[in-house]
Amino acid sequence: MLKLNTLSLAVIVGLSISSFSMPVTASNLDAQILKRLEQMEKRLKALETENAQLKKAMNEPYISDSEPEITARLKAVESQSNSYKKIARVVESLEGIEVSGGLTMAAQKLASKPQNFDGKDSEVNYRGDVNITMPAGNIGASEGILFAHFRVGQGLGLENAPYDNGDGGAFSSFNSTSFQRPGSNTSDSTVLLAQAWYQLNIPLPLGGNPDLSREHLEMTIGKMDPFMFFDQNAIADDETRGFMNQSFVHNPLLDTGGDIGVDEFGFTPGFRMAWVNDFYKPEHYAVSFGAFGAGDGAEFKDTLSDPFYIAQAETQQRFSGLTGNYRIYYWKNYSGQDFNKPDKDYSTHAGFGLSLDQQVHDYTTVFARYGQQTQGDVSFDQTLTFGAEFGGSYWSRGGDAMGVALGFLSLSDEYRDANPAMDDGAEQVAELYYRYRINEQIHLSPNVQHIRNPAGDKDASSLTAYGLRAQLDF
Repeated sequence: MLKLNTLSLAVIVGLSISSFSMPVTASNLDAQILKRLEQMEKRLKALETENAQLKKAMNEPYISDSEPEITARLKAVESQSNSYKKIARVVESLEGIEVSGGLTMAAQKLASKPQNFDGKDSEVNYRGDVNITMPAGNIGASEGILFAHFRVGQGLGLENAPYDNGDGGAFSSFNSTSFQRPGSNTSDSTVLLAQAWYQLNIPLPLGGNPDLSREHLEMTIGKMDPFMFFDQNAIADDETRGFMNQSFVHNPLLDTGGDIGVDEFGFTPGFRMAWVNDFYKPEHYAVSFGAFGAGDGAEFKDTLSDPFYIAQAETQQRFSGLTGNYRIYYWKNYSGQDFNKPDKDYSTHAGFGLSLDQQVHDYTTVFARYGQQTQGDVSFDQTLTFGAEFGGSYWSRGGDAMGVALGFLSLSDEYRDANPAMDDGAEQVAELYYRYRINEQIHLSPNVQHIRNPAGDKDASSLTAYGLRAQLDF
């Protein structure tokens, strides 16, 4: 039996129907084929024209009202896709970059004016700081970071408290937050690239697995604040949040006495190397050494031939779960300046210091610093500062804190010999502040300070200053 497939059956049926409607002749069939070919050619040309228009429209960067809707949609999709790629590239390039900063404003006033005093007895100042930390590439298993610090400010603050005669001042400064270029007008806001340094963190042992390393070396070079790396303290290290008096922010021999050798803004070029051991974490051990420009070298006016050297050993320990930090350091400044030869050549100064802070309760931390000058003719050669900060959780204000500190700056034998009237005096400093938390970014801190025997002069009137500090962090 003959079998027909579906296609054959359809052809037969079609031909049968056509035979009833129109006689099938060769001429008719040729005419229909030619007509179909002409229609197909016209359609092909139309498609080619439309395709050319689409290509032309897609090559144009902007969307036009006259172009086809499909082109506009394709462009919109392409533009959105490119924007996502750009965002992804930006996010990738910003990965690891950290930016932080703060704005500090302070207003202070002397409680009473010394006799025959015609200087300022009140002052307002502000200071802004922006810190940027970013990855700076790896060298093998070693990780590099780049740090930049920008500072802006106006107003000198009360600075050193005056003598009765108004000609001199106490050793200690009432306000460590002030920042302004000396000699400039108060209307001129000073902007400064304060720090710019590179640090390479090298895991130890060399050639080992960096993920398993519990020791590393740190090599830092650039323009920096030496106090970022030496003489640190948990509660007496930041004048924007804690104590404002200069004698409590750092070791008075280095900072107030000027033996640190930095420029007029507190920064200097230098190099630092440190060995850090966290093998017994949370116990921490470190030994560091730094060489910094001093005198003219700190201001890029001279070579580093007469630098400032400092070496420090430190450890962090826990006692009953409470953290403490202990540091001991020795320094030598080949560009030291003697008090009795301010305009003469530099001389060699040296000394050692201790800085400790210990948490003694959940919301109480104490601190102490001691300094001893061992070489150089300085105004005071022995210092002791100590104090405590109490967390506001004691009075149901967990974000608040209160701090109190005392300090003693003892006159050197050379200074007393040059000033017999000073006898055996010592400048005595006290400070009390309360830090009130408005929110996570804003704090207000009323502050009162008292200086007895300014510059070690027992006959000088005691000085008291009070003020208010506002701090905005971001």
